[in-house]
Amino acid sequence: MLVANRGEIARRVIRTCQRLGIKAVAVYSEADADARHVREADEAVLLGPPPAAQSYLDGRRVLEAAHRSGAEAVHPGYGFLAENADFAASVIAAGLAWVGPSPEAIAAMGDKINARNLMAAAGVPVAAGGDEPVTDSSAARALADRIGYPVMVKSSAGGGGIGMGVARDADELVAAFDTARARGERFFGSSAILLERYLPGARHVEVQILGLADGRVVALGERDCSVQRRHQKVAEETPSPGVGPELRQRMLAAAVQAGEAVSYRNAGTVECLVAGGADVPEFVFLEMNTRLQVEHPVTELVTGIDLVEQQLRIAAGTAVSFDPDGVSAEGHALELRVYAEDPKRFLPGPGRISVWEPPRGEGIRLDAGYGEGDIVTMHYDPLLAKLCVYGADRAQALDRARAAVRSFRIEGPKNNLPFFVELLDNPEFVAGSYDTGLVNRMRASRKSG
Repeated sequence: MLVANRGEIARRVIRTCQRLGIKAVAVYSEADADARHVREADEAVLLGPPPAAQSYLDGRRVLEAAHRSGAEAVHPGYGFLAENADFAASVIAAGLAWVGPSPEAIAAMGDKINARNLMAAAGVPVAAGGDEPVTDSSAARALADRIGYPVMVKSSAGGGGIGMGVARDADELVAAFDTARARGERFFGSSAILLERYLPGARHVEVQILGLADGRVVALGERDCSVQRRHQKVAEETPSPGVGPELRQRMLAAAVQAGEAVSYRNAGTVECLVAGGADVPEFVFLEMNTRLQVEHPVTELVTGIDLVEQQLRIAAGTAVSFDPDGVSAEGHALELRVYAEDPKRFLPGPGRISVWEPPRGEGIRLDAGYGEGDIVTMHYDPLLAKLCVYGADRAQALDRARAAVRSFRIEGPKNNLPFFVELLDNPEFVAGSYDTGLVNRMRASRKSG
């Protein structure tokens, strides 16, 4: 198995491969020559120079590495080439197993406008918006007037919060449209823009699905991803404190419908916005991520299911290791994404890690890409580790998370552990009554104080 990624996700996939007796092949750039995923793999192949475009994003070089190592399959992790339909197709054409959904499903869900239209046709709720790309600011104003402000403006080909903005009036719309189009062209090679009604005070809740080798699609519960900065997730938990039994049942059923609509196979995530308050909560489809999610460990902690193992089984055409008709979740789990970044401004900060003392104790799982002595470069995402905590209930999970954050010692580059100290004591978060605006409110409160 060639693992076409780096950092914590590469180590995560390698760990399961080796547990199953599968030889794990790592790839690396010159900047990652001494990286932990390289040291832990059974074999490692150099891709090229540090820039991702010349290494981890170069599909030709990744395929060459697979052939050179004799790999029989490719696991893309998340990011980089994970949702690149052309790369997936080239892996399959080369006679290798692709650990992910079909290139057709990736392409269908990669275009947000096409995905929205497919979901609407399948009966999955969608927000009011356009079913075609918006080509200029005048067309954007006309559509926004029709669906009503505020509106979400986003690159149809985008992801990770890039090329996304909110406009509350016509003046803000022009600026948001120009920004989204520019970022879409820069990062995704597409100027197509999607406009949808923005739901203030909404929660961001996603459902983990698995498309099985026998054609069935199963849902493994939901995760709340509402703690975000710049539309990018920074903390997740399951189950969502804002989703009750009736809403959960409807969301899981809709996620299965979404997967069935594109004949989905392997791991994927159906992302939704939940709004309407506790009395009459409703949800709408946001997007579908056709890969393993960063936050998959919290689902593993409450279900006891190794999602990477299931990915490998599905890719091999065999049955999963659990009963698809009897999935149950117990307890509560949190994931805190520990970044090398300023904890107040959220700006990345590279450097050498001089001290790395991870937390220990019951219910703690740390998926890390770095350790003491490692160098965090500006070439890649500054995610250092995912601090995951399990408890019998949410209160216990929060208590364990507080202790873990306070005992986790990292020196060298700045990191966002101080932010998590603040988050875990925030009244909104503790009460479970937060939404996607929580981090902005925390920053505003800090400035006013």
